[in-house]
Amino acid sequence: MFDLDRWQEIFSSIRSNVLRTVLSGFTVALGLFIFIVLFGIGKGLQNAFTEGFARDAQNLITIYTGKTTMAYKGLQSDRTVTMDNEDYDFLINTDKEKVGDASPRYSTSLMVKYGKESGTYQINGAKPGEQVIENRKMLDGRYLSPMDLAKKQNVAVIGRMVQRDLIKNGSPVGKDLNINGTMFKIVGVFSDDGGDRDERHITVPITTLQQMKKGSDTVNTVYIAYNEKLTPQEAIKYGDELKDKLKARKNVAPDDENGVGVWNNAQNMEGTFQFMFVLTIIVGFIGMGTLLAGIIGISNIMVYIVKERTKEIGVRKAIGAKPRSIVALIVQESVVITVVSGIVGVAVGVLALSLIGDSLEEFFIKNPGVGWGTIFMAFIALVFAGLIAGFVPAYRASRIKPIEALRTE
Repeated sequence: MFDLDRWQEIFSSIRSNVLRTVLSGFTVALGLFIFIVLFGIGKGLQNAFTEGFARDAQNLITIYTGKTTMAYKGLQSDRTVTMDNEDYDFLINTDKEKVGDASPRYSTSLMVKYGKESGTYQINGAKPGEQVIENRKMLDGRYLSPMDLAKKQNVAVIGRMVQRDLIKNGSPVGKDLNINGTMFKIVGVFSDDGGDRDERHITVPITTLQQMKKGSDTVNTVYIAYNEKLTPQEAIKYGDELKDKLKARKNVAPDDENGVGVWNNAQNMEGTFQFMFVLTIIVGFIGMGTLLAGIIGISNIMVYIVKERTKEIGVRKAIGAKPRSIVALIVQESVVITVVSGIVGVAVGVLALSLIGDSLEEFFIKNPGVGWGTIFMAFIALVFAGLIAGFVPAYRASRIKPIEALRTE
C-alpha cells in the first residue's frame, strides 16, 4: 500500500492514459452526483408532505359534544350534551400511559380593547398543553403556566395578528388588555402555522375564563395528544375507547354520532404513513438503481481497462512480476480513481442541492438534501464496487501465461 515505486507507477499510468482515467472517473462521479441529487429531491418531497400535516400536533385526538339524535335510557333525543372539568379529568385518566400533552378548551367571543383600539376576538380558556397541541411558536414572552391556572390569574397570550390589530408598535408583554370589562396582563405573543385566523385568538387560563362566566365549569372541547409510540391502529382504537366511555358517562346511545364526536388525526396519519412509506421506497429504489448503474459502469470500464493492459501484464510476468503484485497494482489504481472521482461527485452533488435550495417549492419540493451518513454509505459502496471491479478482471488476467498475454491483440 505504501510502496513508493508502486505509487509512482500508478500516477505514471494515469498520466499516460488520461482518456481511460477520465472515463472511469466520470462514471463514478456521475453515479454519486445523480444519487445525491435524486435522493435529495425525494427527501424534499417528503419534507413538503410532512410540513403540510404539521399545522397542529399530528398525534391529536379532538373530543367534542353536540345534540343527541336518539332517545336513550329514558332521556329524550335532541338533548344538548355538555362536558365539564370532571369529564376532562376522566378522559385523560382513562389510560394515562397513552396521553402525551392535553388541554381542555372553553371558547367564547368577547370584546377586547386596548387604548382607542377594539375588536371582537375568540377567547380560549385552556391549559399550558395547548401550546404543543396547536403547534404555536412564541415570538415574545411566555405561554401559560400551571401557576396561572392554580391562582386563576388574569393573564393572556395573544396571537400575532391581535398584536398587529390592537397594539401595533412595541412589545405588548406586560401591557393590559380589557377583555369584556376585565383587565388581563399580556404575558406572551405567539405565531401559528394555521394562518391569520388562528393568530387572532387570545388564550387565557381556563380557570379564569370559567370564573368570569359565573363560575361555570363547562368545557367545549378536549384535546389529547396521544403518546407518539402508539401506532395509527392503536391510536384509532384508543380514540374509539374514549368516545365509547364518554358516551356511557353522558348517557348517549352507542350509535348516536352527534351526541359525542371524536376527530382522530391517526385516521388521517394512517394514510399519510402509507404514502410516506411508498415514497420512501420509491426514493430508496431510485437511489439504489443509481448506485447499481454506477457499479455496473465501473465494472464494465475496469474489464475494458484490464483487457487493454493484457500485453502489459504479460511483459510484467515475463520479467518476473508476481501475480499478486500485478493484482495489487491494478486494484490500487482502481481505488485511487474511484476515491478521487467519488469526492468530486459528492462535492458537485452537494453544491447542486445547495443551489437548488427552495427554488422548487412551487413543485412541492422543500429543502432538498441528503444526510452525510447516507452520502458516506453511498461513497463507500462505490469505492468497494471499484475495488471488486478492479480485482476480478485483474486476478483473471494475472493467471494468464506470459506468452498468451503477449499474443493478445
